[in-house]
Amino acid sequence: MASTGYFIHRDFWKHDMGGGHPECPARLDAIEDRLLITGVADALSRHDDIPLATLAQITRAHSVEHLEKLEALHQRLVADEGVGGPDHAQVDPDTSLNRSTLLAARRAAGAAIAATDAVLQGELANAFCAVRPPGHHACRDQAMGFCFLNNVAIAARHALDEHGLSRVAIVDFDVHHGNGTEDILAGDDRVLMVGIFQHPFYPFSGTDDPAPNMLNVPIPAYTKGMDVREMIDCLWMPRLEAFRPQMIFISAGFDAHREDEMGQLGLTESDYVWITDRIMEVARKHAQGRVVSLLEGGYALGALGRSVEAHVRVMAEL
Repeated sequence: MASTGYFIHRDFWKHDMGGGHPECPARLDAIEDRLLITGVADALSRHDDIPLATLAQITRAHSVEHLEKLEALHQRLVADEGVGGPDHAQVDPDTSLNRSTLLAARRAAGAAIAATDAVLQGELANAFCAVRPPGHHACRDQAMGFCFLNNVAIAARHALDEHGLSRVAIVDFDVHHGNGTEDILAGDDRVLMVGIFQHPFYPFSGTDDPAPNMLNVPIPAYTKGMDVREMIDCLWMPRLEAFRPQMIFISAGFDAHREDEMGQLGLTESDYVWITDRIMEVARKHAQGRVVSLLEGGYALGALGRSVEAHVRVMAEL
């Protein structure tokens, strides 16, 4: 019986945006520790030999100019290394590269692709990728919001273009709108993206005339789990059922947890269990159970570890 894959790589720890930054390597330690101490790790098929995403794979979602801009910042950091230059290059006030960021970002996109391949080839039933840096704010031509390459958009286009699927769905339950994913995939009728996000809130998008293949569900601050569940049942589920996706990708951000100070929503582990179960229900019905989930946000370390455990338990039927 095919198992649930768990994709992780030491390069993901090397990307660091400086002391005190919430998107930090300790996020992966929290996940690893929780899966280990609960025994969930023993039930997963661990994959830590992950190739780098290629230029051809990345440019299904991003422009060459975007990659050239990132490479130029990287090369400047490398050139300054021996003369006491800065350790980071700023992309926006909250987002910066260090000398290992592009390596980590290409490896994260590579994990998304490798997981997609393994699931579509029947080697795995589904997969969770504990990747850094996250991706859903990365637009076709712009890095922002802690994100450099859009892992979920790259993986979705890989499934469509390389494997010949005709319908894939993306589910995004991060507290922030996945504006980068929308920027890349809006108008591509092979893709249905459904998302919830706190509004008004960073990146202050998702409500102005979205494309027909985008179902954005803005949620006021302080909304709790039962109300979110009702919105998902009433809005997401009919669209997903009608679309009949052949594969589902998840932008799995856990910063809508009530303990996470990044946002002001009130989800708990039981809500992530419920949401994941609903996604898996659609996947079993229409997509042969094929799901690839990719880590996005989640910055309260204890809540992050517990929420990922809850999410992965449902995927692995534990």
